[in-house]
Amino acid sequence: MIKPALNIGIVCYPTYGGSGVVATELGIALANEGHQVHFISYKRPARLGPYQSNVYYHEVSPMEYPLFDFKPYDTALTSKIVDVALHQQLDVLHVHYAIPHAIIGFLAREILRSKGKKLPFITTLHGTDITLVGIDGAFFPVVEFSINQSDEVTAVSTYLKDKTLDAFSIQKNIQVVPNFVDLTRFKPATDLRLKNRFASDGEKIICHISNFRKVKRIGDIVHTFFGMQKQIPCKLLLVGDGPERTGLEDLVRELGIAHKVLFLGRQDAVEDILAITDLFMLTSDHESFGLSALEAMACGVPVISSDAGGLKEVNIHGFSGYSYPIGDITQMTTGALDILSTPEKHNWFKANAIQRASDFEINKILPMYEKLYRKAIL
Repeated sequence: MIKPALNIGIVCYPTYGGSGVVATELGIALANEGHQVHFISYKRPARLGPYQSNVYYHEVSPMEYPLFDFKPYDTALTSKIVDVALHQQLDVLHVHYAIPHAIIGFLAREILRSKGKKLPFITTLHGTDITLVGIDGAFFPVVEFSINQSDEVTAVSTYLKDKTLDAFSIQKNIQVVPNFVDLTRFKPATDLRLKNRFASDGEKIICHISNFRKVKRIGDIVHTFFGMQKQIPCKLLLVGDGPERTGLEDLVRELGIAHKVLFLGRQDAVEDILAITDLFMLTSDHESFGLSALEAMACGVPVISSDAGGLKEVNIHGFSGYSYPIGDITQMTTGALDILSTPEKHNWFKANAIQRASDFEINKILPMYEKLYRKAIL
């Protein structure tokens, strides 16, 4: 029996961070399945491309008023959810990143209940909303309350589920629904002309993508690359931007490798860059999943990662790449050189990376969310 399509509201941060990317990609996939998807945020999500059937964007615009030192975004977002739910007949609301979206989901649900409208909400925990910001005393009681008030709760890794249960008194069941990748979009390159723009014949491309925060430990990647480039011809592509960029630019100059390290800034079509990459690095000291590593693997790129958090659940040591203790630059350098040591070994790791990524293919994960939505609606 064909189940009816749903009207789904999605609340997320519209930036380049992992939670916003996952929320946007999920919404697009749901729309492709025939559901009506309504994104509600203060800006159009970064990965929400040109017009697509069944996808709608509702902008939240907090009012300017001299009394407010800060725009009351929480109140404006709650009101916008209520408005969209009533006029678009939303069946369910899915909020990504607990702060402040979970408590806003709760407020919107209760307001709508007073108006005779049922709107269950699902909270997806993504990482720092629990492990870093959520445990801060300024947010702790609100985060704990709003998780327990959610109709359903998901976490992107077993690691994050366990950290949540350790940090808070949670009465709700937390279901692990991992992040996912679209294998029709993230796949190995067949045209290497882009690669030739960055690297000459025989040079390997090493890549990292993030928002350049301290937690990503990009300096470890630079130092690892410094050791690698002494042994093999290679270039390092750093994709993204953020507070650590200036320090990283200084570091590559001090090490005398500025001509081998390219800062590409924020890029929308990261799949094109990953597809021509030979090795991906993600050396964070906190990582609840590691979406960029998964997207690299889908493109046939082996990964050198730290063993932080949920990364171990994505990158399998000795199979799709290598996973080492946080900050162990010596082992990371050795592992990277090992993967790239011969074409045969490199190809073996590449094939394994694709195989591992297939475990997280979006068509395997999407039904888990659809089932959860229908359960919440009952």
